[in-house]
Amino acid sequence: MILVNPGLAGQTFLGEKVRASLAEIGEPVDMVDVFRRSEEVAGVTEQALALDPLPFAIWTQLGVQDDAAAEQARARGVKVVQNRCPAIEIPRLGIATP
Repeated sequence: MILVNPGLAGQTFLGEKVRASLAEIGEPVDMVDVFRRSEEVAGVTEQALALDPLPFAIWTQLGVQDDAAAEQARARGVKVVQNRCPAIEIPRLGIATP
């Protein structure tokens, strides 16, 4: 897990440096999990679609949805899950995690 939060950039949380943007990560990203308001999903999606390689998925939390941003991501081959919590859905689907 790599933490990205513009308001906490440069700080340390759970022993990890917090980055200001996805561009600061500097390594491939599997999934972007969006813990922001729906109005901010388009900006996060734009950052995610600027990554090389592209992430496998963009996932928005419960109550968070932007259908236009989701369509842009899908058009680039990125999977999108909206309005769902990975902590709930991954175990429910029986997906093994490290």
